Amino acid sequence: MNTEPTKYSDEELEFFKQLILKKIEKAEHDLQVLKEAISNDSGNGTDDTSPTFKAFEEGSETMSKEANAHLAARQEKFIRDLKNALLRIENKTYGICRETGRLIPKERLMLVPHATLCIEAKEGKLNKSK
Repeated sequence: MNTEPTKYSDEELEFFKQLILKKIEKAEHDLQVLKEAISNDSGNGTDDTSPTFKAFEEGSETMSKEANAHLAARQEKFIRDLKNALLRIENKTYGICRETGRLIPKERLMLVPHATLCIEAKEGKLNKSK
């Protein structure tokens, strides 16, 4: 007879909910900082810079904005994934591997609270894609 639990208790779900809410708060703050960095015109103009260095400076600024835009997109996805995890908590399906149907270990959820796959399923997907 299988005595392995099939879902987390309400107390455990509440713990993960609080953990995720804190992560969302921090992630939204970080996203705001990134968005400000993207839209901020530093005021350190290159008007008084020699043409050669001006080209380097403007190229560097463009690369920095592109990198920040990429980071912002990743941060938005992270926030979306965390909010989806909150929905799974509400539905009481949080922490259940979508491949195996088994519980994802608490240790994994503590590190990656938006995880939807257990390590075995995740590694299986990685091996299939190689």
